[in-house]
Amino acid sequence: MSAYTARDRASAVKHICGRAAGMVEFDYETAWQDAIDLEHLGRQHSVDVQYRAVEHVSVASPEALVRGLGMEKPPFRQRYLYCRFDMAALSEDTLRKLEEPAIEHGDYLMSGHLFKEATLTWA
Repeated sequence: MSAYTARDRASAVKHICGRAAGMVEFDYETAWQDAIDLEHLGRQHSVDVQYRAVEHVSVASPEALVRGLGMEKPPFRQRYLYCRFDMAALSEDTLRKLEEPAIEHGDYLMSGHLFKEATLTWA
């Protein structure tokens, strides 16, 4: 199934009505306001419409976590950061230094054993 990422309402409507993609995913700040109307429009045109408010990120290492947290984050998206490395092996000070930027971003550090499916991977 082909997918299109809409960065605004107008492009979402255009792609849904034009059946230009089998799936349209919203990736803009006010998408939550448009979700119900555009999901209905999508059903009318046999286009799957998705608004993803949460990202599940698989994090391979402490270094990957530092790099990932340094990247720009959409302010409208919540992130669950599943640390696939042994967090218990880190010193308390190191763990605190990793948690601080996550908290600033409004993200949650999670143990890797809770991980199910990733929307992103930080390696």
